[in-house]
Amino acid sequence: MTQRRHLSLPPREEEIAGPLHDERVAARLGLALGIAFGICFVTGLISHAIQQPPWWFTWPTRPVNLYRVTQGLHVITGIASIPLLLAKLATVYPRLFTWPPVRSAPHALERASVFVLVGAAFFELITGLLNIAHWYPWAFFFPTTHYAVAWIAIGAILVHIAIKLPVIRRALGAPVDEGERDSGNDGTGPSRRLLLTAAGTGVVAVVLATAGATVPWLRRVSVLAVRTGEGPQGVPVNKSAIAAGVVDTASDPDFRLEVAGPDAVITLSLDDLRAMTQTEASLPIACVEGWSASATWRGVRVRDLVMQVGGSPEQDVRFISLQESGLYGQSVLPAQHARDDLSLLALELNGEELDLDHGFPCRLIAPSRPGVLQTKWVRRIEVIA
Repeated sequence: MTQRRHLSLPPREEEIAGPLHDERVAARLGLALGIAFGICFVTGLISHAIQQPPWWFTWPTRPVNLYRVTQGLHVITGIASIPLLLAKLATVYPRLFTWPPVRSAPHALERASVFVLVGAAFFELITGLLNIAHWYPWAFFFPTTHYAVAWIAIGAILVHIAIKLPVIRRALGAPVDEGERDSGNDGTGPSRRLLLTAAGTGVVAVVLATAGATVPWLRRVSVLAVRTGEGPQGVPVNKSAIAAGVVDTASDPDFRLEVAGPDAVITLSLDDLRAMTQTEASLPIACVEGWSASATWRGVRVRDLVMQVGGSPEQDVRFISLQESGLYGQSVLPAQHARDDLSLLALELNGEELDLDHGFPCRLIAPSRPGVLQTKWVRRIEVIA
């Protein structure tokens, strides 16, 4: 033992003691982290599928707040995972450097899964936070990369659980305070229960500090929320008309909307749209960054426009914006949304004419859809054959 200390070799497994490094603490933190990561992963898959739907995927229009809830959970559980991951690493990090570094093939697989898991988890959480803040100090396309690394992270979690399942079951089955003095706590240091309570308090603190972007009644205490509900007409704005380069074209008094379908192509002025039957709908605008805001919209039902050009309720509809650059200058509204009574080509927001930054002269608003697909400054609508 004297020779090992002289050479400063990493500790052996049996030399690691203390309540912080106890397997009962690690297992309980791992369980909480696994639940948070699992919810974050599933809700992330939902958001990805809505934006890039495979042929078999459909997303319901009701309840109208469904996407608001799923994406809010995605961001909240992702943020909650940060203190959980740090606490989990604090409990297990000495074991990452125990001696010998590899004792068997399963042990080598466990080590590999842990390093992949830690790397992928930190990548997901850090890039996710930067995405919320709209800061992209990288060259890759965030949604695609974030989606791919999520699969790597969840795969590493499953491998790690499979290898450590006997240890996890034993640790979770034992009372957290059992044999505490025998495990290295002489009564002067923090107990296992106190360490778990501290980790839980950290989770609650970060959630309360950020969740107000999604949960309106938390906005007064969410001091770190990127979006707080403030903005023109009481609704936040991600991209302004100036940033989209549409100020002149959207403000042009000669603006005309084109609607193209199987039987006709029609052009409508803003006055023509106002003269059509107007429908009012209370719908949230919910963005992929996790923020959302409720609003009252008024405009022409999408299905009424589709019917005017000979479209059917079974056809998807494409919306094309005056915005000429960027990835979201157009979107496709699936048929089940296009025929919904609450899907509107909105002309008003909260009782006022649309603000330029909210899509004047007209924009799409549909129930249970990501804000990035609620196309603003619409210039053309196409019924897809």
